[in-house]
Amino acid sequence: MNKNSSSENCNAIVLGGGAAGLMCALTAAQRGRHVIVLEKSNQIGKKILMSGGGRCNFTNYSVEPENFLSANPHFCKSALSRYTQWDFIKLVEKHGISFEERKHQQLFCKESANQILMMLENECTQAGVTIHTHCEINSIKPLAAEDSTEKRYQLDISQAGKTPVQQATLICDSLVVATGGLSVPTLGGSSMGYDIARQFDLQLTERRAGLVPFMFTDELKTVCEQLSGVSTDIEVHCNGQRFRESLLFTHRGISGPAILQISSYWLPGNTITINLLPDMNTRAWLCDAKQSKSKSLLKTVVQQKLPRALTEALQELWWPELTEKPLAEISDQVLITIGEKLNVWNLKPSATEGYRTAEVTLGGVDTEGISSKTFEANHTPGLYFIGEVLDVSGHLGGFNFQWAWSSGYVAGLYV
Repeated sequence: MNKNSSSENCNAIVLGGGAAGLMCALTAAQRGRHVIVLEKSNQIGKKILMSGGGRCNFTNYSVEPENFLSANPHFCKSALSRYTQWDFIKLVEKHGISFEERKHQQLFCKESANQILMMLENECTQAGVTIHTHCEINSIKPLAAEDSTEKRYQLDISQAGKTPVQQATLICDSLVVATGGLSVPTLGGSSMGYDIARQFDLQLTERRAGLVPFMFTDELKTVCEQLSGVSTDIEVHCNGQRFRESLLFTHRGISGPAILQISSYWLPGNTITINLLPDMNTRAWLCDAKQSKSKSLLKTVVQQKLPRALTEALQELWWPELTEKPLAEISDQVLITIGEKLNVWNLKPSATEGYRTAEVTLGGVDTEGISSKTFEANHTPGLYFIGEVLDVSGHLGGFNFQWAWSSGYVAGLYV
């Protein structure tokens, strides 16, 4: 594409230069395929660079199908077993990237997420992958091949970033959609993959933001604003799921790993239940404290276990009339009621923060129309969907990257 208008043929075009797209491209090119990656933004791998606080939580030592959400929970099993976390760890080690294990068996780069992106870039370069950024797809047309069971695809694209804007027509045997979902538009999230799926009559499941903070519009909004930056270890429950991790108050509501995890199971109108002291029977604890620390204030006892600012906020919510009373003057029933709230705090979020801050998009291209063996569309030869664009989403902890590596690798064996 070094002229104002050009044409080129190749074996495979990968739409999207993210984790799944790059893995697919390098895998296919290592098989001798001529592969072109088209990325719409000015840089490949933006989500890789931003992930894990810039350290990239690239996988997890323990990856199970239960770590993924999908309308078809069996769909992910084949790819995850054919390209495992151990396979990706071997690639990381081959490139001399030092990494560390954090809690819940999460693996992070010790130095920089850029090392993972450079590793993928280097593998692509060595295998002969061509990568173009600043690319807009103007149209995609299926072309009938000589063999009626096959299809080819013609893409008319514009490449900005240079003057004048270049126009090109690309023709490929296999077209791989690795465009991601709607999450974080500033890093390239868009509906493009879903639009392509619709063009070729593939079904979509309902999409919503996942791994995303909650917001409130009731009295909790003010409480959260006052507590912004305060965190504490909790257990959170919703719709039969539970997670034990930290909670972080923000000026909009609540976040932190526990909240991000449960958000993927929450639906508008649902209540979430937070256990602020998951290792304790707080009813018995407060009644015991009344005997052993009868002159102490309730706040003094509670803040031995919870952050001071949070304890003061709870006092305003739950026992404002008891602020100056020692425990000896508070009835057992009142202490039991407050203890129950510490273990069972029911909150009703007004909404999530949405795709702007969501780490993943739940739902997507319906896996019923996709082969779990090859990632090819069942009724559209040569069209593949991989990564986040599909109705497969992982928990927090490196699982979404592992899905990108696994689905990208497997598709790369067939395109």
